[in-house]
Amino acid sequence: MSEVDDAIAAARSSWARISSADDGLFAPTERRAKATQAIGKRLTRIAIVDAAILVAAVVIGMFLPLGIMGALFFMALLVAATVTLAVWPAEDRAPPPPEKLRTADIKVLPAQTQRWLAAQRQTLPAAARGVAEKIAARLAVLSPQLGKIDPDTEAAFELRRLIGEQLPAFVNDYAQVPATLRTTARNGKTPDAELVDGLTLIEREIADMTERLAQGDLDSLATRGRYLEMKYRGDGETG
Repeated sequence: MSEVDDAIAAARSSWARISSADDGLFAPTERRAKATQAIGKRLTRIAIVDAAILVAAVVIGMFLPLGIMGALFFMALLVAATVTLAVWPAEDRAPPPPEKLRTADIKVLPAQTQRWLAAQRQTLPAAARGVAEKIAARLAVLSPQLGKIDPDTEAAFELRRLIGEQLPAFVNDYAQVPATLRTTARNGKTPDAELVDGLTLIEREIADMTERLAQGDLDSLATRGRYLEMKYRGDGETG
């Protein structure tokens, strides 16, 4: 987490020096998406998430024989992610405020953060919107994994800190930079570029957290698969 914290802290410090206390705030734009646009966005997210899960299955399969149980695991994850995105609340609902994200139940935190991030999309530069979409997809994959996590564990603490505190604070700090200064380089980098770099670090960290949370399930799956193979394949050979 230190790399992410350092990058965010550096960006916040830089933006604070060039922000105006009285004006320059980029007010969030009210978005009333049409039904067709909302469906298109929903389908795009489903496609991104499903593709990410399939790629993960292929990569893991290259190093670990998944077998039938592995295929069923990833199929269940695919269905869970698809259903979660299919029934996701419409984007025109009021997003949760950042202070609510800090206290949200860990099981619903990814969903709450995704709704909040979707509401900020119009305030982001074009280059950052693509990264924000990747973060939203990562959160959708992460959400089903949190049903059994203990909220008092270190993993839950780090997750809450990253997506419930650091991410909203990072984006809100960017919104305070006057629009005319967001493309002006300071110390070799523009606020727009700092935003993209910071969001990219956050997206990668969420991916790492998701993989760490899934490691126990994958190990258990592999162990059970080996047990079933020895038991039933052995019985078939002796019979």
